[in-house]
Amino acid sequence: QVQLVESGGGLVQAGGSLRLSCAVSARTFTPYIMAWFRQAPGKEREFVASIRWSDSSTDYADSVKGRFTISRDNAKNTVYLQMNSLKPEDTAVYYCAAKSRFVSGYSYWGQGTQVTVSS
Repeated sequence: QVQLVESGGGLVQAGGSLRLSCAVSARTFTPYIMAWFRQAPGKEREFVASIRWSDSSTDYADSVKGRFTISRDNAKNTVYLQMNSLKPEDTAVYYCAAKSRFVSGYSYWGQGTQVTVSS
């Protein structure tokens, strides 16, 4: 069974930084793509960033480009989201997700971690 366990959320002032981690529990599972999404109160879940496991190719939402960096550690089966220059509008629950190759959509999701940015 594949489980994604997120950590690293918290409260930070505007302009500050946080790093989120997402550990993939199943050693036999190699994701095709891993991603971060977020959902702010009263809003739909939105894409933040993704990374292709094979070659670390990345993609970002326009709203976070230049501020957030997604990376992965193969040995630890972990993906990270480094968030710098945080803004109050970054406040949301952040979710880690994993996608298998040849399967549409993200099959596995973490429980979410709260990020709150105060002004």
